[in-house]
Amino acid sequence: MRVIIVPIMFCLLLLSCGQQERQPELDIAAPVTVEEVTFKPIEEYITSTGTINATRVAEVVSEAAGFYHRGINPRTNRPFAVGDAVRKDEVLVTLENPEYENNVKIDSQKMSLDLSKSEFEKQQSLYDKGGVTLRELKNAEKSYIDAQYSHENALYQLAKLKVVVPLDGIITSITDHTPGVKINSGETIAQIMDYRRLTMDANLPEKQLGNIRGGQVARITSINLPGKVFTGRITQVSPSIDATTRTFTATIEAENPGQELKPGMFVKAEIVVDSRESAVVIPKDVILSRRDNRVVFVVERGLAAERRIVTGLENPDEVEVVEGLAAEDRLVIKGFETLRDRARVKVTE
Repeated sequence: MRVIIVPIMFCLLLLSCGQQERQPELDIAAPVTVEEVTFKPIEEYITSTGTINATRVAEVVSEAAGFYHRGINPRTNRPFAVGDAVRKDEVLVTLENPEYENNVKIDSQKMSLDLSKSEFEKQQSLYDKGGVTLRELKNAEKSYIDAQYSHENALYQLAKLKVVVPLDGIITSITDHTPGVKINSGETIAQIMDYRRLTMDANLPEKQLGNIRGGQVARITSINLPGKVFTGRITQVSPSIDATTRTFTATIEAENPGQELKPGMFVKAEIVVDSRESAVVIPKDVILSRRDNRVVFVVERGLAAERRIVTGLENPDEVEVVEGLAAEDRLVIKGFETLRDRARVKVTE
């Protein structure tokens, strides 16, 4: 029998190598930031952009020819100017036209009215005493009525020489004529806008047609007015779809009490289509898509736990979770991108 003697040092070396191969790998904890899940309100809204305009606009046009004289603003004691607030029936411009006034014959029309009235009253008194027939009385009444119409028409024609403000608002443009220059009938004098309320036509995708209805609240904002939010409502919804853009139009009217929003501004509208007063709400950007499921991670006893969730209302920033999370769960909001289920984690600030 042959006995093979293996050197002791060689055996020890083999044993040492085997132990190194069997040494377990270290499991490093991934740093994450968590947020406690809470109940809070959430709104689902649709965003649209567009131009906002005044609800009431009037083009002031001269109805007669005459020599131009701009009116004086009683609040500034200066001639009316762009940007001035005006009130209905204030005289914006006076037109001087003696020839026109002569043709109107306002004095003779007034005299005819007084005479016909006197004659009618006389005939009425005689008729009560049997002194005239009913036909004579009616003829006198007709003459009186015709004189009234003629006088009122003369006053109407004469009033055309005063260009008045048709509505309360702001002068957004006014024609600059030299005082005393003659202008023609039909010339544009000014533009008046009332923009205490404003309107916007929002073009929305056809898939939202069933979600939009009259009365829904809309929030209006402008980059030119940071921090300002104006409240509006849907007033009408077009039932037809534009075949080219595949959109429909919803009209929004917004309150503008301080008149900070100006007609023609580019604005953003958020139309609230649904809301919850209390729901489990999480940031939208922490949700991952895995195997056609929406998942998030929570921390349980130092380990990451993958949770499949079912969502409800959502907006560009937040999502309502109707299944899969509960209040006080520790939701991973940073460091979730590379996590796997049951991975060790270290919660950091």
